Amino acid sequence: MEKKCCFIGHRKIEITEDLIKRIDELLERLIVEKGVKTFLFGSRSAFNSLCHERVTKMQNKYPAIKRIMFACRSEYAVKKEEKAKLQKSWSAILKKDVRLKDYDGMQQSERINAAGREAYVERNQAMINASEYCVFYYNPYYQPPKNKGLKGNASEYQPKSGTKLAFDYACQKKRNGKKTIIVNLCLDDGE
Repeated sequence: MEKKCCFIGHRKIEITEDLIKRIDELLERLIVEKGVKTFLFGSRSAFNSLCHERVTKMQNKYPAIKRIMFACRSEYAVKKEEKAKLQKSWSAILKKDVRLKDYDGMQQSERINAAGREAYVERNQAMINASEYCVFYYNPYYQPPKNKGLKGNASEYQPKSGTKLAFDYACQKKRNGKKTIIVNLCLDDGE
């Protein structure tokens, strides 16, 4: 069975040399010692983007590893073969330099597409369900900004971090017997 690892983290994080080093060391262990060949990514997160960049760099050393985008309805994964052409087209249309992330494949499910506003929650749960290893950047003290379109009393606002929801879901799955290894790089957790 091919082992998989997913990445889930906050939209905004502080990217440090130490964090990059810890990601690279973890990736090396996952690939060499644990046999992980497939890495699953969501979107709209600085942590996901950083991990995508680091896994892409690892492909130079380990060409058998794959990067798979778990996409919501409005998202599109760019395959390596399409990247240059699409970057050129979008750069011309937008009249600025456009750089796209490339993937080796994309996965979508009707459950995610039918989820509406909860699509990202469903997507994260699907990635967790598909993975033996879940790498998070979850800060338990993080408070997401208030949604500008949210109506009602600001004092009643109870923010819900998608990363917290995903982290809690992964922990619950583990408590229920799923053999999932959870790593939280925000808290410098090791494997």
